[in-house]
Amino acid sequence: MIELPRHGLGTAPIGGLFEAVSDEQARATVNAAWQSGVRLFDTAPHYGLGLSERRLGAALAGRSGYVLSTKVGRLLVPSTRGGRDDEGFDVPADVERVWDFSRDGVLRSLEDSLARLGLPQVDIALIHDPDGHVDQAIAEAYPALAELRAQGVVKAIGVGMNQWQAPLRFVQETGIDLVMLAGRYTLLDQSGRPLLDACAERGVRVLAAGVFNSGLLATPDPSGTFDYAPAPAALVDRARRIAEVCDRHGVTLPQAAMAFPLCHPAVASIVLGARTPEEIGTNAALWQKPVPDALWPDLHAEGLLHEA
Repeated sequence: MIELPRHGLGTAPIGGLFEAVSDEQARATVNAAWQSGVRLFDTAPHYGLGLSERRLGAALAGRSGYVLSTKVGRLLVPSTRGGRDDEGFDVPADVERVWDFSRDGVLRSLEDSLARLGLPQVDIALIHDPDGHVDQAIAEAYPALAELRAQGVVKAIGVGMNQWQAPLRFVQETGIDLVMLAGRYTLLDQSGRPLLDACAERGVRVLAAGVFNSGLLATPDPSGTFDYAPAPAALVDRARRIAEVCDRHGVTLPQAAMAFPLCHPAVASIVLGARTPEEIGTNAALWQKPVPDALWPDLHAEGLLHEA
């Protein structure tokens, strides 16, 4: 069984998520994560049309003793449309994404990822966002990855999504090792609890991503976005009430947001995105501060944790 560090770096931001990032800043961010003790790194072809993989591979070159995860499901093919990417990344659209959860698509995707990373293999391969292709992903993508796992090409396989219902099917119908769940088991959204409970029962480990729900939980005074859209007033109010309880325990809101998912026995790691060394430093400092166990029952008592 692959050993998973308790926290990792998500590398969509260094692929230019929402705003461009220079090569130098991307390398400095990965270096800062390494210096802070991070040994779990997650990437995907989707992130910056391959830019995240290229930058992460270059930054990790010559290093060892880490766990690296990438994803399959989107092939990158040459594009002639030009311009900038229209799926959230500030990068040139010199290639485009094509959904492909077939066996051949999975094998090609992983081969292309290894070339961009400059590595002979990765530790983890995740089926990425098969929301509209669940049946094919279970019937074709999963067996392809299971074959690679049996051959030792990858150590662990799974699925990574922003919803919990489809991953639950994978847990129930396949032999995956891992689920990466983004944003559905946080201080503000515990809707993914049925998935986590099923994972705990079946020995499937969870990588919890999106623990700040895209921004609302990222600062001591909650504001900003929830799931990449303006946060509704009711959610902002609840986040502020959670922050008040946290303050009584000497804890900040982002510190509690990082700690909360790990309270569930299925969650092995949290994965935090960062685009600057400064963000790495902030997250590292928060990670090192203990969260009192008494915080959680107090949040429950005030009706601020809405678990299924």
